[in-house]
Amino acid sequence: MNIKLDENLPDRLVVDTVYVERLNGQIDPNVWSATQAARRFFITQDLDFSDVRRYTPGTHEGLLLVRLARPGRDALFNRVVTVFQTEHVEDWRGCLVVVTDRKIRVRRPTRPTQS
Repeated sequence: MNIKLDENLPDRLVVDTVYVERLNGQIDPNVWSATQAARRFFITQDLDFSDVRRYTPGTHEGLLLVRLARPGRDALFNRVVTVFQTEHVEDWRGCLVVVTDRKIRVRRPTRPTQS
C-alpha cells in the first residue's frame, strides 16, 4: 500500500508527505488530486475529508481520518503506528476509515445489489 501523509501528521511515519512534495498550504482539492494521481492511501486529520459524498468509498485509493482527543505529534505517531501494526490495513484500499483513541470505523465501498 502506498501512503501519503497530510501536513498535519508527523512525517516520521512515512516518506511520502504533503510537505515533502511541497503541497503544504495547498487547498484540499489540489492535495487530493496529487494523492490520487500518485495512487496513494491518504492519512489526515482534516475533517473536510470526512464527507462521504465527496470522498465516496470505492472511488479513491483509501482515506484514513485520524481523530484523537489530544492530537499531539507523539500521540498521532503512536496511534497510527499501532493501527498499522494491529489491523489489516491492506484491506482498506478504497475505504474511508476513521480512527479515534479507542475505535476504528471502516466505511467500505458499497456493492451493487444483484437481481
